[in-house]
Amino acid sequence: MKLEQSKLIGNQTIQISGSKSISNRLLILESLFKNIQIGNLSNSQDTQLLKKALSENTETVDIHHAGTAMRFLTSYYSIAEGKTTVLTGSGRMKERPIKNLVTALQNLGVEIEYLENEGFPPLKINGRKITETKVDVPANISSQFITSLLLIAGKLEKGLEINLVGEVTSRSYIEMTLDILKKFGIQASFAGNLIKVEPFNENNQSSVVNYEVESDWSSASYFYSFAALARETIHLKSFYKESTQGDSAIAKIYEEFFGIQTIFIEAEHKITLQPDPNFQFPEKIVLDMNNCPDIAQTLCVTAAALKIPFEISGLGTLRVKETDRLLALYNELQKLGTETEITDATIQSIRFSDPQENISIKTYQDHRMAMSFAPFCLIKELNIEDEDVVEKSYPMFWADLSMILNKE
Repeated sequence: MKLEQSKLIGNQTIQISGSKSISNRLLILESLFKNIQIGNLSNSQDTQLLKKALSENTETVDIHHAGTAMRFLTSYYSIAEGKTTVLTGSGRMKERPIKNLVTALQNLGVEIEYLENEGFPPLKINGRKITETKVDVPANISSQFITSLLLIAGKLEKGLEINLVGEVTSRSYIEMTLDILKKFGIQASFAGNLIKVEPFNENNQSSVVNYEVESDWSSASYFYSFAALARETIHLKSFYKESTQGDSAIAKIYEEFFGIQTIFIEAEHKITLQPDPNFQFPEKIVLDMNNCPDIAQTLCVTAAALKIPFEISGLGTLRVKETDRLLALYNELQKLGTETEITDATIQSIRFSDPQENISIKTYQDHRMAMSFAPFCLIKELNIEDEDVVEKSYPMFWADLSMILNKE
């Protein structure tokens, strides 16, 4: 995808699809409890793959690159009594660790076998009735592992207690899951490092619960970047002031470091991204993004474009995403003229120079690499390789982008 150097057309309104994170949680719950009607479901590839897997009755399920589907379905098929399922995915998916989740399920009595490499998909899962009620899980693992267990917990005869051992990573995503459970009458609590989920009493189920999915704050982050670089207003739908999405932290972060105010128009479920014309950019950005690591790439590119030094921590989970996102950032930010240093959980800028000529950004089969680097076209022409990767979370991204860009 060649992006010519462009200017932003201000005051445009973008309708973003429903949150992938919320949609995928709801699809699992809908399949388990049957009392949910979902509106504004995400049109992302990940969500469509999960929906397809849940609708089919096959022994082998291939979820391709969909990491959330792999994790959620591992627990889902574990409680499918009498059913054997082989859960597999792409080459990259077979490199993404799943051992902590599998170990937790095995400790609950589920029979799961690694078919290729220990600790990694593909998996052979023999579904059974879970009677154990307590399990210990490392607290610093992906929140999707913990959410995977939480989504089936209400279906268990005696519920489930999860003891998180250590410091919790991405707490906001766990709280999002618990909030969704409570909306459907599943009682749950999260005190200290102990999560308790009560069994769902289907006798108390009175009616179908309608759930309108909020639009995706991760997808909104790219437009915050455009607004910050262009100093132009952008409107986005459909977003709520009291959001449970961890990536809604983008509003506070971009106000503090880039002067982008978020104005909520609650009657229309719309937000306006409004640049402060008198904002003074900081000398340096120092930020712990442990609770919202998925928007770190967006922030790094924005800071690089504005040549604002940055030091971002709390990014340990980025090493095991669609690609090693910290290494990918290290490689591609150099093309923008930003030299960085990375560790297992941090990235910081070292020096800035002029961008390269003929910039071509590798995406490493990672949707967020494509979208987070796109706003740099306001600074200089660039090419985004393998642009179709955006289908994983935001299929309409390039079409929406064309609405707000005016080629110079």
